[in-house]
Amino acid sequence: MYPKLVIDLNKLKQNLDAVSEITKDHGNCTLAVVTKVLCADHKVAELIANHPKVDFIADSRIQNIASYTDLAHEKGKKTLLLRIPMQSELADVIRYVDLCQISEISTIRLLNQEAEKAGKIQKIIMMIDLGDLREGFFFKDRALIHEAVKEILEMKNIELFGISVNLTCYGAIIPKNDNLSVLVEIAEEIEKEHGIKLNIVSGGNSSSIYLVDRGELPNGINNLRLGEAFAFGTECAYGDRLPGTTGEAFILEAEIVELKNKPSLPIGESGKDAFGNSPVFEDRGPMDRAIIAIGKQDVDLEKIVPVDERIEIMGGSSDHIILDVTNCKEDNGGKYKVGDIVRFTLFYPALLSLTTSKYVEREYV
Repeated sequence: MYPKLVIDLNKLKQNLDAVSEITKDHGNCTLAVVTKVLCADHKVAELIANHPKVDFIADSRIQNIASYTDLAHEKGKKTLLLRIPMQSELADVIRYVDLCQISEISTIRLLNQEAEKAGKIQKIIMMIDLGDLREGFFFKDRALIHEAVKEILEMKNIELFGISVNLTCYGAIIPKNDNLSVLVEIAEEIEKEHGIKLNIVSGGNSSSIYLVDRGELPNGINNLRLGEAFAFGTECAYGDRLPGTTGEAFILEAEIVELKNKPSLPIGESGKDAFGNSPVFEDRGPMDRAIIAIGKQDVDLEKIVPVDERIEIMGGSSDHIILDVTNCKEDNGGKYKVGDIVRFTLFYPALLSLTTSKYVEREYV
């Protein structure tokens, strides 16, 4: 059945081996591998859980973590919730999550109550905002940070396990030695002022791993959370390939359902398309136009690349993608026909949407 996402587990294992060596052997950090981009695919979760150098299996969604909590514990791994929890899901946090990143003291109070009901000590990681301006206690509000720490330490069913930062995801602020050193500084302040030892000082996601090879990861950072580096073998600060990794672990396959020669310019008065946009078209003359049975409901069209370089993506709607296959001649690699399969490589956002869509089949090689 198509459309189909082909997942190469051997290449993913290659990436996992490479990033774990960088993170643990060179960076002296514990490793959290993020399953979000794969929607907690069970075979991939098994691959991660079986890896000896993985410490945590992490995701942003409770539902994903719930699908592999037992597997993670069976293999000696801890589960980590990345997205700050909603107050409406705290019972599930207690049930499925070993560690959760969190940034609201009101939510921590309620989490303490839920943990007390369950007879559990819930470990938390306090998020610190170093300027990317997504989640976290703002790094300049030191009094507020220490006030929150003091209250947390008085809670009977909450353990402050560490602090953490997220960078690049919203403000696109790149992790550097100078800003991550502020996180280390805050950790040291907390330990000194409150007489505790933090187990984790987490220096961010796949945008931070490049600092390891440069020797610029600050001493005191002892954890990284890696999703894109594992899935695609790239660090996401500058988009460079990590040593020993591959970017070919995923291929999208889609079937041609129509192939006709038509004008390149729509005919008639132009209004809004199905998504409320006003598209602009170039008159390129008659065009061999192939329609494949996948659309914007399933994937970000701008984040897929045809393996066949002769093909150009023209656009699409909810359920269709239009391809220009005019250059696919008999004397230039052969023509396409209805029923043929077109293959695409992927960027991170495309994989995220494809694995979330229930209409995309999966095949493992």
